[in-house]
Amino acid sequence: MFETPNDVIEQLDQQGYICDKNIATVVFLATKLDKPVLVEGPAGVGKTELAKVVSAALGRPLIRLQCYEGLDEAKALYEWEYSKQLLYTQILKEKFTETMAGTTTVADAADRVGQEDSVFFSERFIVPRPLLRAIRSDEPPLLLIDEVDKSDPEFEAFLLEVLSDFQVTVPEIGTLVATHKPTVFLTSNDAREMSDALKRRCLHLYIDFPNEELELQILDKKVEGIEQRLAEELVGVMQRLRKLDLKKTPSISETLDWARALLALNAQDLDEAMVSDTLNVILKYEGDIKKAQSELGRLITRKTEEAPKAEEAKAAGDAKPAGDAKPAKKGVLH
Repeated sequence: MFETPNDVIEQLDQQGYICDKNIATVVFLATKLDKPVLVEGPAGVGKTELAKVVSAALGRPLIRLQCYEGLDEAKALYEWEYSKQLLYTQILKEKFTETMAGTTTVADAADRVGQEDSVFFSERFIVPRPLLRAIRSDEPPLLLIDEVDKSDPEFEAFLLEVLSDFQVTVPEIGTLVATHKPTVFLTSNDAREMSDALKRRCLHLYIDFPNEELELQILDKKVEGIEQRLAEELVGVMQRLRKLDLKKTPSISETLDWARALLALNAQDLDEAMVSDTLNVILKYEGDIKKAQSELGRLITRKTEEAPKAEEAKAAGDAKPAGDAKPAKKGVLH
């Protein structure tokens, strides 16, 4: 269990996840208050990864429910294993014959078979899906409900009922109550607005694109062997790319992919040709690639190019009267 928000930062760092105080505070409160967390933000900023590393840091099994349009209770909660029921029926065929011995009508035979319903509609024939697995878990799990915004509003209403009491009712068996209350993370890419009822039950966390400093830290943590200069140039391009009007803005996952691609190509620095040739690693739509290619000159503005100008401006501002003036030193390229 986490002791403080700073403890969250330290433990997640050990799992390879860099987070700020805001994220750490929400995670800490979620574990202390037993509240679900609704994590929203653009795709690829680390929402799902956050749930995974919290699971690892707490030593809790991760149970993941991937949401999609048309997801219903049967796929999320449980299903009956009809093939197994049929197999048992065939094996126990002789027993059924004995059970129905002496019946004179179809109604009598149906009544006799009906008395054995509990045998075939019992826990041995249930196939648990993620929600039921979380409820029946022998140890406290972390339940990740991923991309909940892709599910239908009807499923969201059902989800509210489960998250309220952490119990479900199986008509043939009865009510199953969670032995251990799961830690719950829900993620959303803002495909649709979540209901007020769901938001009321959750702590809210929004993870945005990282700033330049944080992105450099993540790159250094996740990609081994990348030179500082190349990392700074790469992050600079990514930061400027995100200011363009793109159909899909590249996120930190694309930054990591691009860095690994550049290392595979033995790139030492970024020039227009290298960036143009590898844009398809970070941009997923042809229109976005063409827009970026038209802006290559602005995208590859390097700090090393800006440094001499800044140094010259500083030298000019600090210049002494002509008699005492000394030649201004040129900026050093790093």
